[in-house]
Amino acid sequence: MITGIGTDMCMISRMKRAAANDSFIRRVFSEEEISYAMSQGEPARHFASAFAAKEALAKASGLGMFGMGLTGAWVRRTKQGPVMMMSDETKSKLRETGTDKCWLSITHEGDFAIAFVVLEAGI
Repeated sequence: MITGIGTDMCMISRMKRAAANDSFIRRVFSEEEISYAMSQGEPARHFASAFAAKEALAKASGLGMFGMGLTGAWVRRTKQGPVMMMSDETKSKLRETGTDKCWLSITHEGDFAIAFVVLEAGI
């Protein structure tokens, strides 16, 4: 059963300006996200997609960014595609709603990065 759906869009050019500030990057993204983005040809595109993914999860879960925190979730890039990872605290809050699965899709085109999250209770 689906327990939440969320989507978010982030402007890559806006993220490029924000990412010029190292303290912003360190406050918002995990070391894993930073390492991945910086290894790519256009880091801002990957920072923007990770940020959109966090926002999409915050919306899908109903926790909001305040309830989840900027470091409560991060994107892991795998051969099978991106996966949303979560802190123990975020996982615990989601389990209270019965949610135990998180599906993530990310795309970027032109100046936009978009993420879509579906949360699901045990099947």
